[in-house]
Amino acid sequence: MAADKSVTEKILHVLRPYASNWSGTLGRGDLVIPQREIPRVIHEILNAVHELTEVRKEAPEGEVFQVLMESRRLSSVQDQLRALQKRFLIVAR
Repeated sequence: MAADKSVTEKILHVLRPYASNWSGTLGRGDLVIPQREIPRVIHEILNAVHELTEVRKEAPEGEVFQVLMESRRLSSVQDQLRALQKRFLIVAR
């Protein structure tokens, strides 16, 4: 989850200079990006997202099996799920 926050901050850092109000905040969500700057902004956002995908790797089967076997001893399915979520990033497909 920390990686998601880091990427969000990087994207906001790219977009902040283009906030439409004078204070430079993105509170309203309005952006004014000059046409010549659009390719650079897109590339910077893609680079930030690409960094996140490099961090995320598939877990080896052996490691998943080990965590599943350890979590079987827990009393409830919810506790088993929490144990998996602590160890792995679970992404819905």
